[in-house]
Amino acid sequence: MSKLIRLLFFCGLVGCVIGWIATAPKGINPARFKDLNADADRGALVYAASGCSSCHAAPKAKGDDKNILSGGLHFATDFGTFIAPNISPSDAGIGGWSVIDLANAMQAGVSPDGAHYYPAFPYTSYNRMAAGDIADLHAYMQTLPKSDVASQPHQVGFPFNIRRAMGGWKLLFKSDGFVADIDTSNPVLARGQYLVEGPGHCAECHTPRNLVGGMKKSKWMAGGPNPDGPGRIPNITPHALKWSADEIAEYLNSGFTPEFDTVGGSMVAVQENTALLSDADRMAIAMYLKAIAAIE
Repeated sequence: MSKLIRLLFFCGLVGCVIGWIATAPKGINPARFKDLNADADRGALVYAASGCSSCHAAPKAKGDDKNILSGGLHFATDFGTFIAPNISPSDAGIGGWSVIDLANAMQAGVSPDGAHYYPAFPYTSYNRMAAGDIADLHAYMQTLPKSDVASQPHQVGFPFNIRRAMGGWKLLFKSDGFVADIDTSNPVLARGQYLVEGPGHCAECHTPRNLVGGMKKSKWMAGGPNPDGPGRIPNITPHALKWSADEIAEYLNSGFTPEFDTVGGSMVAVQENTALLSDADRMAIAMYLKAIAAIE
């Protein structure tokens, strides 16, 4: 019996060591960012597509003040309340970050000090972004106003406050590949997929989640409970969204629906960002939404 106990103890110890190694924070390959010529003007469009100000501007900020990324917005979830941090180019924000630091945060979900970020920050989508776009975004964000407002700690209780567990979550739910099965030989559809599944991170709200917060990819864009508040996020697959591609593109530009209603709720901030994109990019998004599988 004692031999069995020792064997079980040994196996448990080995399992703990393997689990500790497997869940360690892992950064991106910095070689991807070598010799890139970052451009802040291009970065402004990446900034709009990525919706940074929608979450990281101060609550109720309007107009140009939305570019002061002091944070403070609360996101109440089943796992606790997450509070958007200051990501302005100040010492209180990310002023000291290199482009590699930003890439590790956006694509690996890892902080400069080597800790896991919670997936309330949509790195599960941003990890599909091109290295050049992140370098351009970094260059643009350095031009934004500084804020010295201190970031607030998340209000997350046990066991979700164990950051190391996020390493296991990433193994289960973080992947680099695109999701929707569409004809990416069409450059418009390929661009639309990149924008929607990458910087636009539309699925983070429009795809339902399982009990531990992983996206149900079999229900891609089929809507579900609002992940950070009351109400529901609509199904935007062709099963429910019957608008034409032109109508979708117009909605993203002007905020007006084909029924002459206006954008509302959390989509207001999204539409403010998509209005800054080019006509071609808005049409690419629209064409992607018409091409994905219709899910009831």
